[in-house]
Amino acid sequence: MADSTELVRNVAGVEVPLAGTYTLDKSHSTVGFVVRHLMVSKVRGSFGDFEGTITVGEEPSQSGVTATIQTATVDTHDEQRDGHLKSPDFFDAAQFPTMTFASTKVVPVRGSDWKVEGDLTIRGVTKPVVLDVEFNGAGGDPYGGKRFGFSASTEIDRDEFGMTFNMALETGGVMVSKNVKIEIEGEAVLQA
Repeated sequence: MADSTELVRNVAGVEVPLAGTYTLDKSHSTVGFVVRHLMVSKVRGSFGDFEGTITVGEEPSQSGVTATIQTATVDTHDEQRDGHLKSPDFFDAAQFPTMTFASTKVVPVRGSDWKVEGDLTIRGVTKPVVLDVEFNGAGGDPYGGKRFGFSASTEIDRDEFGMTFNMALETGGVMVSKNVKIEIEGEAVLQA
């Protein structure tokens, strides 16, 4: 097992992963979202099938990320709601089976915090988004693999992606908020 100090490097006073190509480890990663329901609570969901590749450059700002998420794997722990989310009112999973992200720029903020700018495509609509990313460290696994962890989040307006379904409430407000927070907990494995 590799020592964690062998799996990171210092660039301009900032600890970053070793340069190379990494893939997301699905069994140790989560792609999720949070949305307000009835203006009083938050509902969480996630996707069961996704893949991602992270290329860490020698110069960290030259790094890049691509990801694909299978929309039909949405899971909010409510079968009826999941069926509605897969319908044309929301993801329209039959017509748009995937959503994708492709980075366009990686910018250091401070310490372990980064901004990853990129294009998010949902339902065939592409919009720029900025992910707030935190590098959580690196470590070796018992099988000789080299890994690093990160947390990422952003917020989108679902209406901009054509997911405009809603219902007005008698007490004011709407059933589902337009703003959706995307939350990712990732573990990436260096490819040989």
